[in-house]
Amino acid sequence: MSRYEKLFEKLKDKNEGAFVPFAVLGHPTLEDSEKILDTYIESGADALEVGIPFSDPGADGPVIMTADRRALNNGANTPRCFEIVRKIRAKHPDTPIGMLMYINLVYRPGIENFFRMAAEAGVDSVLIADVPVEMFESDGLPWAKAAEENGIDLIFIAPPNASDDEVRKIARYSKGYIYLVSRTGVTGAGHEAGHPVARVVNMLKEMKAPPAMLGFGISQPEHVREAIKHGAAGAITGSALVKIIEENLDDKEKMLSLLREKVSSLKAATRSQA
Repeated sequence: MSRYEKLFEKLKDKNEGAFVPFAVLGHPTLEDSEKILDTYIESGADALEVGIPFSDPGADGPVIMTADRRALNNGANTPRCFEIVRKIRAKHPDTPIGMLMYINLVYRPGIENFFRMAAEAGVDSVLIADVPVEMFESDGLPWAKAAEENGIDLIFIAPPNASDDEVRKIARYSKGYIYLVSRTGVTGAGHEAGHPVARVVNMLKEMKAPPAMLGFGISQPEHVREAIKHGAAGAITGSALVKIIEENLDDKEKMLSLLREKVSSLKAATRSQA
C-alpha cells in the first residue's frame, strides 16, 4: 500500500477527515522552511503538500506568488527544494508528501530526471497545476511512464464545474488523491470556499476514484467541517498559513507558534463530524 492508501484507511477507521497544509519550499528561507514543515506535522497534519517556487505561478493568488518570489530570491532552486523534502522524509517516514508545481519546472531537468529526483527525495505525488487532464490525455504517456516507474502518484485538479466527461478522465488517471477545488479562480484565503462540489464528489465515489481533498479558500475550522460534510475526504489549506508566515517574518518564534495553533485547530475540525 502507498502512504496515501495507508493514511486514508487509518483515518476511515478513526472516522476522521484528512488535513493537509501547503507550504512553499524555501519560504521564507531554506532553513525556516524545514522548521515550518516539521511544525505542521508535529501539530497534527496528516500529509504535506509542498510547492517548488516558480516565477509565474498562474494558479496561485498574491499571497503565494509573493512567497514564491521571496523563496526564489533566497536561493530556493529545485535541487535545494528536493533536499528539504529529503530531510523531512528522513524524519517523518510515514507522512505522505505531495508536490505541487508548474510544467516548466518539470521540463527543465527533463521528465524522466524530474520524477527520478522526486522519488529519491521521498515525494509521494506530483500535481502539475498547469497540466489539465485533457492535456495529459493527449500527451500523457511520458508523464505516466516516468511517474509509474518511480512510484509516484499523479494528482489532477477537479473543478466544481467539471463536465461529466472531465470527471471520468480525472477518475481514470488520478492516483493517491484528487485535488477538488471549491471554486474557480486562484488560491487565496480572502475568498471563502464555495463548496459547489456534491455532484463531482458523488461521481468520483461512484467511479471508485481516489479520495477527493477540497482546496481553495479553506482557512477556518468551519471550512474544514463543511468540506467533509459535503463528501470530501479532507481539506487542504495554503494561503492562510503562508499569510501567517508573511506577517511574522521578524519574529520566527511567534510565527511557528501561530502556525502550530492554526494547524492544530484545522486538524481538530476533521474530528468534529458528529
